[in-house]
Amino acid sequence: MELDIQCEEMSPSRWAELLSTMKSCKTIRLDDCNLSSSNCEDLSSIIHTNPSLTELKLNNNELGDAGIEYLCKGLLMPSCSLQKLWLQNCNLTSASCETLRSVLSAQPSLTELHVGDNKLGTAGVKVLCQGMMNPNCKLQKLQLEYCELTADIVEALNAALQSKPTLKELSLSNNTLGDTAVKQLCRGLVEASCNLELLHLENCGITSDSCREISAVLSNKSSLIDLSVGDNKIGDSGLALLCQGLMHPNCKIQKLWLWDCDLTSASCKDLSRLISTKETLTEISLIDNNLRDLGMEMLCQALKDPKSKLQELWIRECGLTTACCKAVSSALSVNKHLKVLHMGENKLGDAGVELMCEGLLHPNCNIQSLWLGNCDLTAACCATLATVMATKQCLTELDLSYNSLEDEGIRKICEALRNPSCNVQQLILYDIFWSSEVDDELRALEESKPEVKIIS
Repeated sequence: MELDIQCEEMSPSRWAELLSTMKSCKTIRLDDCNLSSSNCEDLSSIIHTNPSLTELKLNNNELGDAGIEYLCKGLLMPSCSLQKLWLQNCNLTSASCETLRSVLSAQPSLTELHVGDNKLGTAGVKVLCQGMMNPNCKLQKLQLEYCELTADIVEALNAALQSKPTLKELSLSNNTLGDTAVKQLCRGLVEASCNLELLHLENCGITSDSCREISAVLSNKSSLIDLSVGDNKIGDSGLALLCQGLMHPNCKIQKLWLWDCDLTSASCKDLSRLISTKETLTEISLIDNNLRDLGMEMLCQALKDPKSKLQELWIRECGLTTACCKAVSSALSVNKHLKVLHMGENKLGDAGVELMCEGLLHPNCNIQSLWLGNCDLTAACCATLATVMATKQCLTELDLSYNSLEDEGIRKICEALRNPSCNVQQLILYDIFWSSEVDDELRALEESKPEVKIIS
């Protein structure tokens, strides 16, 4: 049994009602429910008396250190079988870390701990690392984003990594680590016996200076399949170093996020080689990099390679124009694997989307999710988009937000939605202006096709 409630104010009567339900739940999710430390006393009892409870998610509640004290009383009981604990943005400080350390040391069932967006600080996380080093700790996933960590945390983390072969996921994004600390962390990861699968280091003050060490992790850890270094100024030179590790035969990367990394079209030669030869790679994000049409054309050439198995390409806000759309269309007509294409916030224009639709309509194209928000589109391209919607049954999600489609364009899109062969289930139309008559048509369409969700 699962209890999943979000964004609900808890009255005493409603809370009492839910408590009786929780006694038999395997999963309890209560994000954004205005819970406090007093609710944690009840939840502690639930944890203690419900041995089937394996997941507890309490993100975005003002639990505070006092609330964690209560929760941990239940977590320390021998009857507790909790595996996943989510406490993101719960107003915790370093004072909670001693209590959580006791849980890590005593509770081998706990495999996931998410404590991001709390002011734990370096001192607090050092205490958590002590708990991780206990032989009883079997932690597999540790999320420490926005925890106000500094470079001083790395020595403690490396010691924990060395003693914890079970750890598979580590997220340190949005902490002020810097190159020196990231180099030290990477050297520790190469030496550690852990089989890390996910490493997230977004917005950690990384430059090209530490990319050689990150590359060494990629070369040495064939277990690493998910790497995110977005929002770091690594530049083209850093990307070239990363690609040495990414192209290594040991590297089995599947998901690579490089958004806002100061990349230009100069990086696209290396990226194209990666896309066309690394058959494990299924998802890449290059959002907010100045790749321009020349870079996109190189990427499209790679997508046409039979060895490319890329399924998701995120290329929003990359300085693209109509000029690259013929190459995109050609890639879409050849590549059978690509399922998700995010091209929003590029000046593609109606002419560019018309060109893209030729590729989208090709029998080889299997696109399921297409994002074209803020692409300088008007009603002029909507008839062709409507044809794609009515023809390609694989297409289930379409974003046309922030475009001047007006009544004429929206009516053409609605006509496609009414077509029995259209399989679009989610249509995103933020910040598009239409008349009250068209609004009525949209509402009537949602009523007649409840499987379709129109978000505006």
